[in-house]
Amino acid sequence: MTAIAVANQKGGVGKTTTAISLGAALAGMGRRVLLIDLDPQGNATAGLGESRERAASIHGVLLREAPAHEAIIHTSVLGLDLMPSSTDMAGAEVELVPAMAREHRLRTALERIRGYDVVLVDCPPSLGLLTINALAAADEVIVPVQAEYLALEGLAQLLATIEAVKSRLNQKLAILAVLVTMSDRRNRLSVQVAEEVRRHFPEVMARTQIPRSVRLAEAPSHGKPISLYDPSSRASEAYGEFAKEVAMRLDARRPIALAGAPS
Repeated sequence: MTAIAVANQKGGVGKTTTAISLGAALAGMGRRVLLIDLDPQGNATAGLGESRERAASIHGVLLREAPAHEAIIHTSVLGLDLMPSSTDMAGAEVELVPAMAREHRLRTALERIRGYDVVLVDCPPSLGLLTINALAAADEVIVPVQAEYLALEGLAQLLATIEAVKSRLNQKLAILAVLVTMSDRRNRLSVQVAEEVRRHFPEVMARTQIPRSVRLAEAPSHGKPISLYDPSSRASEAYGEFAKEVAMRLDARRPIALAGAPS
């Protein structure tokens, strides 16, 4: 089982959309996938058509050491399960502060989970204790980057956090891919942002770029990943291609070295 944190402390970069869409695409390839909604906003939970008003959720697993399997539910996507967020998560950051082994709560929970090929963790848009938990538990990190002005703003802080977690809490942690989202190749700025991302992250920039798409933005309001809401859309096809890249990396256990690849 490989745990992947989908993280970027900058909001609005397509992080939750990537977690849902990638999870559904990997499940469509025959992988058993668990998506953990670690964001107190619960967007991944809502985006899969599930309610946040549940007795069992990630909150109980983290704060009360409740059995992880009791908080896992099936989704409408065959092969994709969900550990939902809940309204209780609003105070989770504060509740974790005095907790014993507070940075390792999620790792401990994952050690008790069986039967999945991939665990995707949708992180909140911050670098607080919840994101630290995800990074301490993960094998890899996917960093979505929006193809807009100031796209790289804050990434230095995220990379510093990843390095700090790697040196102090989780030596196996590595960046799996930097994924450009909301791309428009007709837009000069969007192309320039992609080139800048490739310049900074030549070895791990994903070949696939996720296009800006109204259908992709609509999908969460219908409680479906894009692969179910509009499987023929460009965004669905893009996430399918990205899933193939991720699967290649997980199978080969080597970095996605795509510097100079066509995009």
